[in-house]
Amino acid sequence: MTRRRPSRYSAVAIALHWLIAIAILSMIPMGWWMSDAIVEPDSQALAYRVFQLHKSIGFLILALTALRIVWRLTHPVPALPGAMKGWEQFAARATHAAFYALMLALPLTGWAYVSTGWAVVTDTPLAVATSWFGLFTIPHLPFIEHASEAVRRTTAWMAMGAHSKLAWGVIVLVVLHVAAALKHQFLDRDGVLSHMIPVLPHGDDAHGVAPEPTPAVRWAERLAGVAFVVVIGAAFGLAARPAPKTEGQAVASAPAAAPAGDAAVTPGAAAAWTVDKAASTIQFTGTHTGKAFTGRFEQWDAQVWFDPADLAGSKAVVTVQTGTAKTGDATQEGSLPGAEWFDTATYPTARFEATAFKALGGNRYEATGTLRIKATTVPVVLPFTFDEASGTATVAGKLELDRTALNMGMMSDAGGDWVSKAIGVEIKVKAARQG
Repeated sequence: MTRRRPSRYSAVAIALHWLIAIAILSMIPMGWWMSDAIVEPDSQALAYRVFQLHKSIGFLILALTALRIVWRLTHPVPALPGAMKGWEQFAARATHAAFYALMLALPLTGWAYVSTGWAVVTDTPLAVATSWFGLFTIPHLPFIEHASEAVRRTTAWMAMGAHSKLAWGVIVLVVLHVAAALKHQFLDRDGVLSHMIPVLPHGDDAHGVAPEPTPAVRWAERLAGVAFVVVIGAAFGLAARPAPKTEGQAVASAPAAAPAGDAAVTPGAAAAWTVDKAASTIQFTGTHTGKAFTGRFEQWDAQVWFDPADLAGSKAVVTVQTGTAKTGDATQEGSLPGAEWFDTATYPTARFEATAFKALGGNRYEATGTLRIKATTVPVVLPFTFDEASGTATVAGKLELDRTALNMGMMSDAGGDWVSKAIGVEIKVKAARQG
């Protein structure tokens, strides 16, 4: 049974059409600009933010397109004018199929590209999490993200090659689409444009409507449109395959072995303290694309033995759940658990152990010990203040760490171009004396 054809698209279809059109047309100049700006120091910070916006809009387009396809399959659309020649009808429907294929292929190739953790502009690793308008993190495609470096690099070049040329495919189709719409409106006067712009009057329907195509013709129209997109994407994707890296260009390092586990804590001889974690914080600070950020760890444990009169018997061990790092930025929070940063899948904790203390005068002290992050352990010195009243102690301390010495961000940003090498750490602790 043939469904009755409406005279116009539904309000939902019209809204989806124009939302997707505006989004795609905004993405093309955005992509061109940020590709050049991302390598310029003066515009790098803005380009990074535009890149995040570009990805967010891309996923919005993907979701809206999926919704539009479902709506199209479940709701009848206006028939084409009867005066249209057979080849014009075929071209119109094939163009629609090509648009749908492009609206899927563009965000999917972009998703594949960001999942590689590779920047084709510099041909180096660049692992950046994807957050949707800063609200939540969108996972990378796991079969790409966890592939070998060689596969990720090749995939990045191919995905970007296809992505950039498919954008030109959109431009070509938009020009054809607009030209055809104007022809219908001003030459044929058949009212086709009113199907998608309700304020326009209906045209002359003296020729009636075009007959429904046969199933074979309909499939041919769809295949022609999809083939247009597949050929462009595949041809330029394959053409963009990078030259093999020479041995001197290799940047990958052997994966570190999983930690054997931290040694058990031997209690200190000085007075023991119970830390009030609700009133205590461990924060870290730095800059990202030139903008200052402050983060904190939400889960950590501390065992403290300290007495100004027994510094030799004092000791402190702090274990931090690095996967609980929060900065208020979904992109940063999505990147920090990654392999080149905290690698929380392999190393879920970091550990600070202070075994030597020195009085500096007044309420000032200095703790010397070690900090382990992932498989790297470095010596650290933490200056701090200690004040006690009625069995409750208040401790505050700051130190600065070199993240490169801790093997953090060394694949994507060893030079500190994006994230500062210097990372400040600040602790504020309240604790009650035991016993």
